[in-house]
Amino acid sequence: MVQQVSAKGLNWFQDIRFGMFIHWGLYSILAKQEWVMHTDRISVPDYEKLVPQFNPVKFNAEEWVSIAADAGQKYIVPTSRHHDGFSMYDTALSDYKVTNTPFKRDPLRELANAIAKRRDIKLGFYSSLLDWHHPAYRFRDTSGLVWQDYLDFLHGQVRELCTNFGEIACIWFDGDWPHHAFNETDSYFLPGGSFEYEKLYNMIHTLQPDAVVMNNRHEKPLPGEDAQGFEQDLPGINTAGFNATTIYDLPLEVCMTINDHWGYSEADHNTKSTRHLVHLLVRSASAGGNYLLNVGPTALGEIVPTHAVRLRGVGAWLKDNSESVYGTRAGVIAPSATTVSTRKGDTHYVHLLDYTSDCVTLTGVPTTVTKAQLLRGGATVSLDRHDDKVVLCVPEDQRDPLDTVVVLT
Repeated sequence: MVQQVSAKGLNWFQDIRFGMFIHWGLYSILAKQEWVMHTDRISVPDYEKLVPQFNPVKFNAEEWVSIAADAGQKYIVPTSRHHDGFSMYDTALSDYKVTNTPFKRDPLRELANAIAKRRDIKLGFYSSLLDWHHPAYRFRDTSGLVWQDYLDFLHGQVRELCTNFGEIACIWFDGDWPHHAFNETDSYFLPGGSFEYEKLYNMIHTLQPDAVVMNNRHEKPLPGEDAQGFEQDLPGINTAGFNATTIYDLPLEVCMTINDHWGYSEADHNTKSTRHLVHLLVRSASAGGNYLLNVGPTALGEIVPTHAVRLRGVGAWLKDNSESVYGTRAGVIAPSATTVSTRKGDTHYVHLLDYTSDCVTLTGVPTTVTKAQLLRGGATVSLDRHDDKVVLCVPEDQRDPLDTVVVLT
């Protein structure tokens, strides 16, 4: 029998709504995003030459956590090991790790220590299921190793993450995409057998009962997976071309980049506006999902300043409107191109995202709703009911330039 996350952990996950994803590793030195080893076909010996170059002297765990807190993010999920196989913590299972660089320090330990000082943020971990460096993943023919050797390494690292960092929020897996048709001769992607998910998930749920298991498989979740994820798309949408469009009866999570890449790319200046980020956050919440927003720190260990500014802009909006996001569930009022809603019991929060006029028409508003007021400031909002429709009118001088929230009770 496959175990699940505890009810306490599941409720916490559904309440928090907003988190920080962090893709950071050796690839930040090349500044061409996290898949550069594969896209540029860099050999293992050549990629290993990055190890003595990695020295992020500007890394400050307290600053990273402060940026997340200022943004209103409630959990932080850094990459413990990405597909390039380089471990970003002091693992006992490999010498290919951050503490064997000139930096010498363990940044995930420092993040855990910084988070432990706070009550409003938790730490989770990303773990890659594939490994372009490990000899038992790609190079069994020449290394003499077998698939079980890689499984022992993978499961062993997950055990380290679950036992060496205190209470954690989640384990976030990536790299197993069953319906992606990669070239069968491409050793970058083909595993040698089962990942033994039942064993892996039961270990996590035993060691960390409140930790959510997320596997970015892009299709129906398996037993033991506690949430359904969507990558670069809102729930039910598949503009990215690889997401499942069916929404299953599980908590949801949307992961997205703040620009166009996960890992740092010096040529990528296409940072999303604060307004757009707020809209993605509330659209995720309106579908019953969390919004895990990624940053890709530089090789020096800095979160890109523009990204920090945009994140803090979201946090400034949340200070006045947090009630409409945290602790909410999916809205029951029909969404539109310009409006979505969230709810807490019989209280409904309508997010007016775009305006073509002073009034908006809503459908699906419960008949018990008789009162409307602005969440910020509490001013009364005109509410007129016409059969199954409700019309709200908000004068221009009362609108929020990012997202005006109207409370219906």
